Amino acid sequence: MSEVEVRTKLRAPVAGIVSRSKEPAVVQTVRSTAAATISYVVALHVLDSPVAPLTAPLTALLVVQVTLYSTLTTGVRRVNSVVVGVLIAIGFSALVGLTWWSLGLIILASLVVGRFVRVDEFVPEVAISAMLVLGVTQVTDTAWDRVLETLIGAVVGLLFNMLFVPPVWVEAAGESIEDLGRRMRRLLLHIGEELTSPTPVEQAAARLHEARRLDNDIAEVDAALRQAEDSLRFNPRVKEGLLHRIVLRTGLDTLEICAVVLRVLARTITDLAKERREEELFSHEVGVALEELLAHVADTLVSFAVLVTTQTSESADAAEERLTGELAAARASRDNAADLLLKGVQRQPRHWQLHGALLTEIDRILDELDMDHRSRRLMEELDRHTRERRERRPRLSALRDWLWGRTPRRGAAR
Repeated sequence: MSEVEVRTKLRAPVAGIVSRSKEPAVVQTVRSTAAATISYVVALHVLDSPVAPLTAPLTALLVVQVTLYSTLTTGVRRVNSVVVGVLIAIGFSALVGLTWWSLGLIILASLVVGRFVRVDEFVPEVAISAMLVLGVTQVTDTAWDRVLETLIGAVVGLLFNMLFVPPVWVEAAGESIEDLGRRMRRLLLHIGEELTSPTPVEQAAARLHEARRLDNDIAEVDAALRQAEDSLRFNPRVKEGLLHRIVLRTGLDTLEICAVVLRVLARTITDLAKERREEELFSHEVGVALEELLAHVADTLVSFAVLVTTQTSESADAAEERLTGELAAARASRDNAADLLLKGVQRQPRHWQLHGALLTEIDRILDELDMDHRSRRLMEELDRHTRERRERRPRLSALRDWLWGRTPRRGAAR
């Protein structure tokens, strides 16, 4: 299965949803406000309490996260943290009242127990719930009211996200990946421009530091991609969500590998600049050939990023055709530069190992961007995820295959 065939299966159901991610802050603000207000109204009608049920809108506000997946996982952990805190407060209230030492003791107990019940980031919520319940007069009634308020807020938040499915944050992640590809392109073009003239060590070292800063850019793209991956999980409007997550994730992994190689390439140029302080790094002919080669590699990186993030089948065909052409041009330019480097090394073998390292690093980038390598990587990741899912839930996977009329491969569900 080619790259285009893989991507065509998933673009149609996702493309109609992507446009909803234009204004993330506005969308999330409206969603959170609506869910919190609804939960407060529901709590007023369900609970007969003289105290305003503010725990319900608070819980709904915290439960309605950016994605449905995080909403489900957050809601369960938040309810667990509140219930555990209330139970601790009930136990303490039967023995002691509210004093400075009992308050400290209940905080300590809540934080310790919160670690064991695995509520993750909601460990402080266990202590908060326990303190609030312990500080009231009618402990039992207030405790269960707080539990009910929390349940109401969590249920309203979950139902809200199920009825009004959060947007798919794929477009934002795609833009981040494309921006990363363009930053890498600019760096390669700058490096290539400096190969046709004497390059001070300081200038080459500045490019090396710029290449190292790509790590920070990759971390930001990874955060955006994680949000996009979560938005595809459990989303009823998205089919082939796993496939789309794998396409994006493997695309970012490839760019990250290329960024590492680019850093090594910049280090090779810096080492060569140190050895040739008073002369050009390469002859004019070789420098022009290398500049042309790096320009082709730079364009290939952007074409790859565009292919990974393309949302429509027609655009994917054009992106794959463009990437194939850029790869062919880069390899032809690479062979020309290699011949010129070989002739130069034969005339002047000094620092030949740096010339060889430069070609090796370019070869590694082109190999990572190769279409066949890309298709194999996608198939390997799909097989791995399918195998892990079957190993975790063999019966559920067998039932799903039976319902969909598929026959699992021999030994896949064992």
